[in-house]
Amino acid sequence: MKIVGLTGGIGSGKSTAAKMFADLGVPVYNSDLEAKQLMHTSVSVKEQIASLLGKDAYVNNVLNREYIAEKVFADASLLEQLNNIVHPAVREHFLEWTKKQDAPYVIQESAIIFENKNQDFYDYIILVTAPLEVRINRILKRDNTTREKILSRMNNQWADEKKEKMSDFKLINEDIVNLELKINEIHSILRSLS
Repeated sequence: MKIVGLTGGIGSGKSTAAKMFADLGVPVYNSDLEAKQLMHTSVSVKEQIASLLGKDAYVNNVLNREYIAEKVFADASLLEQLNNIVHPAVREHFLEWTKKQDAPYVIQESAIIFENKNQDFYDYIILVTAPLEVRINRILKRDNTTREKILSRMNNQWADEKKEKMSDFKLINEDIVNLELKINEIHSILRSLS
């Protein structure tokens, strides 16, 4: 079974692409959702986060996402330390998950494959891109945030041009019809390579 990474910057439409692959019967692991789950349920992860960010990281035993985001997106060192807690736990959970799958290939959706130097974990990597303004508008519609906060988060991720050089496939997510056509094409290629 091949392991495929699906990545792209915030607002690029990774989740839309992932859903389309899932609709084709491909097992998809959403790293962001699983990370949030582990940050709520793993005793070890919770203890490490509280130790790093203080007792306010959890309120009534619930992750204080706004507090954490404000701290880590303003401090690259804290973000890196948080990632060094969460990402190994997610990786371990993902590898356990893959053992339960029966498919020619599986997809791990993850925003920061390259930033975390995890590209060697994958047989193939698919990059999802979209124009900057499209991405910003998607996030503004989806999240209760500001343009400045979005740009701050984007600055913590690599530029698409840099990621593109290291990716095997590229999906431009501007319109749903062309996205679906390209996903079907990539799906056929990946099935033939497995």
